[in-house]
Amino acid sequence: MPPPAPGCASCASRDVVIEELASANARLAERVAGLERLVGRNSDNSSMPPSTDDLPGRKAPSRKTGKRSERRRGKQPGAAGAGLPRVDNPDETVQVFPETCADCGVGLADGADAGVSSRQVFDVPPVTVRVTEYMLYKKQCRCGCVTAATPPAGVADAPVSYGPNLQAFVAYLLVFQHVPVHRAAMLIADLTGARPSTGFVHGILRRCAHALGEVMTLVKTLVTGAMVAGFDETTLRCGPAGRKKYVLSASTELCTLFFLGGRDLGSFTEFGVLPGFTGVAVHDRYSVYDNRAFAGVGGHQICCAHILRDLQDAAEVYPGQHWPEQASRALRALIVGWHQALDGGQARVPADVTGPLVSQFRHAVRVGLSQVPSVPGANAKQLPGRSLLECLRDRQDDLFRFCSDTRVWPTNNISERDLRPLKTQQKISGRLQSTDVTRDRLTIRGYISTAAKHRVDIITALRDAMTRNPWTPPIPAPT
Repeated sequence: MPPPAPGCASCASRDVVIEELASANARLAERVAGLERLVGRNSDNSSMPPSTDDLPGRKAPSRKTGKRSERRRGKQPGAAGAGLPRVDNPDETVQVFPETCADCGVGLADGADAGVSSRQVFDVPPVTVRVTEYMLYKKQCRCGCVTAATPPAGVADAPVSYGPNLQAFVAYLLVFQHVPVHRAAMLIADLTGARPSTGFVHGILRRCAHALGEVMTLVKTLVTGAMVAGFDETTLRCGPAGRKKYVLSASTELCTLFFLGGRDLGSFTEFGVLPGFTGVAVHDRYSVYDNRAFAGVGGHQICCAHILRDLQDAAEVYPGQHWPEQASRALRALIVGWHQALDGGQARVPADVTGPLVSQFRHAVRVGLSQVPSVPGANAKQLPGRSLLECLRDRQDDLFRFCSDTRVWPTNNISERDLRPLKTQQKISGRLQSTDVTRDRLTIRGYISTAAKHRVDIITALRDAMTRNPWTPPIPAPT
């Protein structure tokens, strides 16, 4: 392009247009890059669940590089088999005799015994509703007082009612198996012959949750007093259309607790765990966990699974840079070392394991900081990966805390597993209309999860709750 002629208004106007177009093109290029990065989110480079990886327009996770395993799918050669074992004392024995000879057709009523073989069949007997009538008698004492018999546990103060077994089954279907209310009523009718209304089925949520108040208060106390607990949060479409809420979770290896609210400091405070928690909190990099309102927390462990996904994202944004892969490799090796130390009964990961790996990790972070420069300005938008690198530089004590104490988990997978069923519920229900009923669901879900972690049968635990005698987690002995 020829240089502008001195004093030429047309040339000056042309230069202004070119500058505006170049600026607009730069903004559009930045926007396209941001949209491509957003569409490229998947379970490898973000906290998105694997179930979203094959959605239309979504970029699938890249295949892992390196040597592929030669193992075939399914059962491996030499692996122990599993089958349906015979029992020594069957519930019922049925004798089956041949009636006629297979050769000549003569009757065998008087035939001699020639041996026997057996077949065991495991089956479920037909389930039909049984009606039990309780006759509550009254008796009069010599003093004149008339005393009525007290109904047994699980018998409602009503002329006709459904019993605790059926109520526990309803709660199990609604909360644990995510069956919608109408379909749960149909399923019970088809299986048992009982025909509960949808109103009764839906009302079980409130009835069961109300019976669990004291138990879940104890669970909150146990979580608050734990040495290590994981904290997480996830969105849930709940309430009026167009709005969302957050489910906050607090989990240990034996307890689970949920809270429905927002993602703000007030909700975390109202949840009531972090304000009194003095153990090690395992969580992601969300800033609320570090708020000074929770200054009593004894320590933080940043979830390494989140960090690995963020490093994978950085590797895709900067394909020519080696620091994301080096940091990921070192962090994965440290997690392997933690598992080996834990399995070996060691209190910490040996220094000869952590030393070289931590050094490699720190070197990768320093290289990343030099290759992804900071954008000046208090409110300036930083380049992708810069905030991650600054966190990895400034919070290494919170990142490697699991190396010095094997009681601390390197990842928050326990909390993520506890929250995952709620996403399944949302996929089935779409939107949970009532905030109050959703809170009841979360109460029951926390109770079920806690019971399952203690290896307690879920149906039995729910039946106990419906008889107003819920299962209670044991209080650990002081150490």
